[in-house]
Parts: sequence; structure tokens; C-alpha cells
Amino acid sequence: MQAITDSLGNAKLDLPRLAKSLHNLRDDDMPDDALVGALREELDKGGGEVILCLHDGPTPDDTRVSLPVPYAQHGSCYTHLLRAAESLNACVSLQTSTPTETTLLVRMMPHTAEDHIEVRIAIVGNVDAGKSTLLGVLTKGMLDDGRGRARVDLFRHKHEFETGRTSSVGTEIMGFYADGHSVVDVHPTKVPGRKVAWEDVCGVSAKMISFIDLAGHERYLKTTVFGMTSCLPDYVILMVGANAGLIGMSKEHLGIALALNIPVVVVVTKVDMCPPQVYENTMRQLHRVLQSPGCRKTPVSVTSEEMVVETAMQLPIKRICPIFTVSNVTGQHLNLLRQFLNLAPSSQAQYAPLQSAPVEMPISDVFSVPFVGTVVSGVLTAGVVRTGDALLLGPDSLGQFMPTAVRSIQRKRVGVECASAGQSVSFALKRVRRSQVRKGMLLLARTNTAPSVHREFEAEVLCLYHSTTLSVGSCIVLHASSIRQTVKIVALAKLGGVPSSRTKVALNAADDTRPVVRMGDRARVRLRFMNMAEYITPGTRLIAREGKTKLVGMVRSVGAQGTLANARPERNVLPESGSAGPALHVPTQLSGTA
Repeated sequence: MQAITDSLGNAKLDLPRLAKSLHNLRDDDMPDDALVGALREELDKGGGEVILCLHDGPTPDDTRVSLPVPYAQHGSCYTHLLRAAESLNACVSLQTSTPTETTLLVRMMPHTAEDHIEVRIAIVGNVDAGKSTLLGVLTKGMLDDGRGRARVDLFRHKHEFETGRTSSVGTEIMGFYADGHSVVDVHPTKVPGRKVAWEDVCGVSAKMISFIDLAGHERYLKTTVFGMTSCLPDYVILMVGANAGLIGMSKEHLGIALALNIPVVVVVTKVDMCPPQVYENTMRQLHRVLQSPGCRKTPVSVTSEEMVVETAMQLPIKRICPIFTVSNVTGQHLNLLRQFLNLAPSSQAQYAPLQSAPVEMPISDVFSVPFVGTVVSGVLTAGVVRTGDALLLGPDSLGQFMPTAVRSIQRKRVGVECASAGQSVSFALKRVRRSQVRKGMLLLARTNTAPSVHREFEAEVLCLYHSTTLSVGSCIVLHASSIRQTVKIVALAKLGGVPSSRTKVALNAADDTRPVVRMGDRARVRLRFMNMAEYITPGTRLIAREGKTKLVGMVRSVGAQGTLANARPERNVLPESGSAGPALHVPTQLSGTA
């Protein structure tokens, strides 16, 4: 709010005076440059959208831009804000209205597909929880028949059609107009039972929701982990069947989301076919797990539009976890979920400082398109790429990077001329064969010095679960960004973790001096890639697994840098899940799951 106050030309203005300045404008007056400039600044800070709250009372404690205005003046303020938004090619839509508060959504109308607001959401949960069915209902604009009709178009492989289980990383999109209405509900090309083409959705949408449909079966857990680490989702929707509860891989997926510090939204499905007592048991279980010392979330059952606005704005900054209870057959509370998706803040504004940095994009998928050539896709994490730009692709098995160039760029199957940091894009590459590209490679900007790859790196890890001990020589499978490779522990130094009393291993006198890591311990470890060197940077979050063994942590340094024998414990190194706190806590009931 200080930015708006300063933009009015007087740093000493307070919020009541700002509201008074809006009220003093006559209905036939055009908004002044100060108001337009303040609104433009807030739109830039919000990545192209902002929620304004006109309230009669104390200032709400959330991320909305709050204007203390008496309720009788809300209509006049709305008129002036509408005119200011029109001068910026933006749209103002009413979200909620109560006797004390009016909430408005201001969203820019994009000129091209390059300007779309994008929110990436990963859909996880146990098998048969209703993940693909919910996506089918949202993207088709029609309800399910109770036998999975809505999910048919989402499968990619023959065995998925036969078994009804997702085994790969699928992507679906959902578009919203600038005024907040869903594109699929009112698009003129809509045909009952069919999805609207991606090109048609992108052509009219101001905000895009990119759903990442992940597998729920234990057999495909590595694919699910890869999708959550490489696709960089802004939020995770955890699907829970009301008749089954939080079981199986749902706990595993929740633990991964907490380890990656991704905000979690719980959607309880199949409420239409669940007995009341079973439904109550499921809700009690959810509240117990979310409030446990490991999660430290505040569950909020969303049952009204006012609660949707509150939770959507507070989710990125507070430890809350919205819970939606929906039915894909009857349509119960699906309107609330759609409104939440429409209001969910995007992370694009956080990537704005990285647009001036050198280009960097981890490759999460590779295609071979006829008459186009090799196409790679991923999330552009830094820089700006234009058609024809020269880049480096690598590393290969020898740690080398090959030169290439961008033939064309697409966002959601729509051709664009430019891509910026924070956007999920696809590049068609020149002079590159499909066999030369693998997942885990990167596209980097060409510089005078060749990019450095490393066979060894140091990381600070927390052991969530292990049946015995980890020591020098142990091998685990590492997931870091788009990298998935087996690593070996070559050095180890404990950082003062508290060993679990459940794990007791008989040690002889010779083994007493060898450092080991048990469940609950923190350690500084040096890891070595077993297959090939990779391009990895400090600050990268990692997840390591081997069977039931689970470690989470962060890369601290790269390269072989001496011994870890004198490593000292570092405080505040592993972020707290769901907040900006110092420590990572994972529920005990989650750490021991398969």
C-alpha cells in the first residue's frame, strides 16, 4: 500500500486520505495520472493482476490492497477504479460484496499469448482418488457420469485407457477471461463432452491454469517426484477420496510437497457417495495430520465465496491449507474451486528480477515433431529467449555442451516470438537430433566461458526415514530439478540431529568412529554422480530415495572441496514447509510410508 500512497505524489498521505481522494472525484471526472500510475504499479507487482479490498473497518491482514472506505462510498470508488483500469487495458470484476467489505479483481487483458498470467498446479493423490476425473470436469465444463467418462480424453497411453490409471506426467490447461469467467463455460466453439482446443483457449484467456496430472500408483512414484521437481508447480492439489481418507501414496505425496515447500490445497472428492460417518472420519483425519507438528498447517474448510477470497490471498504467505469438498457427479462446490483457481496468485512477479540474468532452462520433456524436428519443453527459470537466439545444450555423457539455436517458440501450443523467466515453454531446436537430448539437460546462454559440470557436490540433508543407517558408500536415487540419477555418499559429517529411538543398530568398537545417519538426523554429505557429471548449482532443492529411504535437503556447494570432517552445524538451513521458518518438519506418520 505504501507504493500507492507514494505514487500519489505525497509521501505523507495515509490510507484514509487515499480513499478520500477517490471519493472526492466526481462521477464525470476521469481518474488522474497518480491513480492510474498507482494501479499500474500494483498490477506489475502482482504479475498482471491485483485484488482490491474496499472495507469499512480495520485493515485486513492479508495480501490484498486494502482501501478503508465507508460502505456508502464503495460504488463511487468502484467507478473511479473502473475508469483507471480501462485506461490500462485492464478489467475490473466484483468478487464479493458484504455490508462491510467489497472485493474487486483487477486483471490485465493480454495483447498476445506472451502476456498470459500462468499458474502451475500439480495434481497428486492416491490411486482412484479422482485426479484425472476432476481435471476432465474442469477442462471440459461438464460433469462426470460416475464411471469415469470425464477422464477419457486425458490419457496418453494404451495401458492408461485399459487400467484407468495415469502413469505419465500429463498436462491440461484451463483458461479464464479477464473478468474471471471460465473460458470452457462460455466459449462459442464448445461442444458437450469435448474439450476446447488449446489454441482456442489461449486465444481469449487472460489467465492460464496449467494442471500437471501426476500418477498416483506406487509403481510410478519416481515419475510423480520428477514432475513435482522439474515442473516447478506454484501449488499442489492433494486429492483425497472421502470414502478412503488419507491413505497409501497420499501421505507420500504430501510429504514431498512439504519437503519442496509448495503450498498445499486439499480437495476431498466423492462426497456424494460417502456415508456421513465415513466423511466425518476422513475430515477428522485430515485435520489431525495437517495440524501435526510435522505439517503445522491450519486447515480451513471452504464453504463460501468470501472464504475463497480469503484463503486464495493468504495461501502463499501463511501456513493455511484450504479444504474443498466436491463431487464430480453432482457438481457440489465445484464453483468454489473454480473461483479459487481464478484468484490463485501467480509466481510470475517473482521471476521478474531474473529476466535480466543469463538464460537457463532445465529440460523436462523431449519430443520429435514431424517437419519441425527436436522439441524440448520445460520452465524457463532465468533470462529471456527470442526466436533465433543461439543457446548451449548439455551436458552430454562427456560433460560437453553443443551449440544450437531456437527455431520457434510455443506457449500452450500457440506460437510466440519471446519467452520470459517463469513461463513454461517449448523450443524447437536447430541442428539437434532427438537421440542427443535427454531429460536433465539444460539450455544455457552462450558465454565466453564454458558452463561447468560437476561430478561431486555437497548438500545438507535431513533423513526422513531409513530402516537402518546411511554411511559412506551408500547409494540413493537423487531428484533435483530435472536431474534424476543415482548418487553415492563419499563423505559424511553429522550436524547434530536427534536419532530416532525406533532404529537401534548394534555397533562394534571399530564402527563407533564411523559417522552414520539415522532417521531424524541432519548431515552434511558429499555426493557423487554414478553415471555422468551434471550441471547443478547451489540452492537447488533435492529429494533422494531408495526403496523406503527418504532424504530431503539443499545443495550447498559444487565440486570436490576438501573434507567434511570439520563441518560445523549450520542453523536455519532447511526451510520450513509452507512458511519462511527456519526448520523443516515432516510428520512422523508421513516419514515412514512406502
